[in-house]
Amino acid sequence: MRSLIGFPAVVNEKAARAVAGQVVVVTALALATGWLWLAAVLAVGFALRVAAGPRFDPFGQLATKVIAPRLGEPVLVAGPPKRFAQAVGLAFTAAATLALVLGAPTVAVVLLAVLLVFAALESVVGFCAGCFVFGYLMRWGVVPEETCAACNDISLRRREPLPTA
Repeated sequence: MRSLIGFPAVVNEKAARAVAGQVVVVTALALATGWLWLAAVLAVGFALRVAAGPRFDPFGQLATKVIAPRLGEPVLVAGPPKRFAQAVGLAFTAAATLALVLGAPTVAVVLLAVLLVFAALESVVGFCAGCFVFGYLMRWGVVPEETCAACNDISLRRREPLPTA
């Protein structure tokens, strides 16, 4: 029986970008309407994705089962950098939620604005800032190489379709 917790070793880049697009929409909605409590909703989604990939997350399910299949063949990329990026999103949304609880809505707005910029970069142009930082952390030895063998060896990437969660 497959474990319910754990991030996939490889992910569909198109699905990751679709998730980022959903994050952009909800974050923009929060900023435009003042519904900053949506930061907590985003934090839950990020936490679900960090823990189990798209398996239990509504954004992940919509991206992997509805949006990405309509965008053509999957583009497979290493999972660990994407998980790190999700953890960074979790840190930003959790910090924004904490700022709201502590009565600092301006801090929450700034954190959500930064999240919006980086999620838009991922969604629109395919630049994953978290993945970029992950690469440097590997080069500097902060992240052990065995954490992401596929990051260093593109031949390890699978070409068959991804299993559905």
